[in-house]
Amino acid sequence: MRLTTKGRFAVTAMLDLALRGGKHPVTLAGISERQDISLSYLEQLFSRLRRHELVESVRGPGGGYFLAKPLADVSVADIIRAVDEPIDATQCGGKENCHDEHRCLTHDLWVGLNAHIYDYLDNVTLASLVAKQDECRDKVLQDRRSPKMTLAA
Repeated sequence: MRLTTKGRFAVTAMLDLALRGGKHPVTLAGISERQDISLSYLEQLFSRLRRHELVESVRGPGGGYFLAKPLADVSVADIIRAVDEPIDATQCGGKENCHDEHRCLTHDLWVGLNAHIYDYLDNVTLASLVAKQDECRDKVLQDRRSPKMTLAA
């Protein structure tokens, strides 16, 4: 099982938007530059995210994107679903035809894994990812401020 770049880039771009969103719209060019994601690829992803009402766009000079919902109301699973990214551990895409047109012996195992993955991703929100980024930033700042201890020889 793997998550393709489509899902990874969509989550990364939405987290970037969440971290920088607020009073002013965030441009895709800015996300593209910060995250090293192709601008044309971001345009495709954000078109899907807009259709699924996860982002809103503002046109014209000073335009860009805002989150359409509060951070706590947007899960990673929502983002992945919006860009049509399947997360499926089965070989058959859930069609039960993976072993010579029959259901394989481990089909239920992989279907159960899919359910656990989606449950996990449904419980990870942009709010929790932003909080984690804030924790990491605060730790880095604290480490820079604290005096270095040296060992005497």
